[in-house]
Amino acid sequence: MTMITDSTSTGFHWTKSSYSGGDNNCVEVAHNAMTSAMPVRDSKVPAGPAVVFADTTWGVFVDALKSGDVA
Repeated sequence: MTMITDSTSTGFHWTKSSYSGGDNNCVEVAHNAMTSAMPVRDSKVPAGPAVVFADTTWGVFVDALKSGDVA
């Protein structure tokens, strides 16, 4: 896993999760920002860090969230 310390300086196009309920507790992802990687950041802190998952790792993480394996 990699970190981007200032996710506003990357020039990525960030998209808020479609599951956001409008309460501002959601994540943003930068699709197609990097080859074989998925940058993810907290929508409340856009200038903060972003975690960069490998594509396969991101899919495993999302599947674990959906199945309740991650709290």
